[in-house]
Amino acid sequence: MADDSCPSSSGISLNGFSRRRLIATASTLFILPVVPRMAMAGTILAVRTWPADEYTRVTLEMDSELKAEHFTLEGPDRLVVDIQGLTMNRAINDLVSKIRPNDPYIASVRVAQNRPDVIRLVMDLKQPIAPQVFTLKPIGEYKYRLVLDLYPKVAQDPLLAIMGNKDSDPLAQVLEDLAQNAPSEAPIPSVNGQKLPPIAKKPQAPAPPPPSVAQPRDEARPILVALDPGHGGEDPGAIGRNGTREKDIVLNIARRLKKLIDSQPNMRAYLTRDNDYFVPLQVRVQKARRVKADLFISIHADAWIKPSARGSSVFALSQNGATSSAARWMAQRENDADLIGGINLGSHNKQIAQVLLDLSTAAQINDSVRVGDRILSEIGKINTLHKNRVERAGFAVLKAPDIPSILVETAFISNPEEERLLRSPAHQDRIAKAMLSGISDYFATRPALARKA
Repeated sequence: MADDSCPSSSGISLNGFSRRRLIATASTLFILPVVPRMAMAGTILAVRTWPADEYTRVTLEMDSELKAEHFTLEGPDRLVVDIQGLTMNRAINDLVSKIRPNDPYIASVRVAQNRPDVIRLVMDLKQPIAPQVFTLKPIGEYKYRLVLDLYPKVAQDPLLAIMGNKDSDPLAQVLEDLAQNAPSEAPIPSVNGQKLPPIAKKPQAPAPPPPSVAQPRDEARPILVALDPGHGGEDPGAIGRNGTREKDIVLNIARRLKKLIDSQPNMRAYLTRDNDYFVPLQVRVQKARRVKADLFISIHADAWIKPSARGSSVFALSQNGATSSAARWMAQRENDADLIGGINLGSHNKQIAQVLLDLSTAAQINDSVRVGDRILSEIGKINTLHKNRVERAGFAVLKAPDIPSILVETAFISNPEEERLLRSPAHQDRIAKAMLSGISDYFATRPALARKA
């Protein structure tokens, strides 16, 4: 059986450092001083962690690309990572970092010099994991990054997040039935090494004869709106002059809008991310399809090279080019989120990747423009509009083929005045209420697309 311990530079076994931790909390950044013993030895610039229920990400930023090998151990569960091209000194041994007690996956981290020019990290785990370890090239302000993604051994079904409290939610049973009869064409997002959770299927009654006319959506189940706060984790999105981060603002607005939607008698909202962590674009789309959302809204805060740019915008998907050069630039910027946030190419199953093919139908796009018009009209009552019509461009996150999907740029975070408004809880409430009004108007005048419950 493999051993996770090794002699350190001082001759003390790695287990002697069990109380010393390397990794910071999600909001903590710290510098790891490394004294190179060889001319080509690399330097760790910073370590960041992003704990979340879905997975915990650990990022080691370095000044050069280094190789890493990893393996897992059981009894107790541990993840062992050997990083080549690094040496350590007493400063690293003396570092004590804080791990959140509620981190779902990491209990503690130990570090030692495993052999010359190789540092070994040992993560003591709270549960079995399916690790994904990969490197990223420099982009933007980031240097080389070694990424450790700790996924649960059993993948999480997004449907469970909307089932609510069975004792207090009158729609809980309907949502549970939905989970048990989820469409096979929208599988549970997963990565290599994960198992899918068992889903107890109810006995199926004999199939009724096919209807002679199209049937409306099942009115017994609630209207489901997927809210997608942009960016997150390693990807802060746009940053205002006063340091306001887009990822924080849009998450706050999405949470407020979810609360408003959930208070409606026959409507529920689902967040593609409910905390500060990164979600790949294709997974955001797949989550919305998994929960059979009737509407998908991606929420952002715009930025431009000139601080004078201002106003709110709404975008729908275009299959035939962008409606303006600015819309094309905006789509490219948002589509680059995967490069900044960092994805492990090939780790997600092929069915998820297929979602990003150009499968969107004309009907989906037409419905997207309709709901976009209504939301844009309502936002125009509380904020200047950058464009008074729905623009269109090739946003990857809007490519669900069967869900009306829009992207809302709430304001320009690069504009000092609009940045100030975006930071205001009162203004965030106004944006959420305006969006709810547009959503309600859309469903009142055009019922959700027919789909099997």
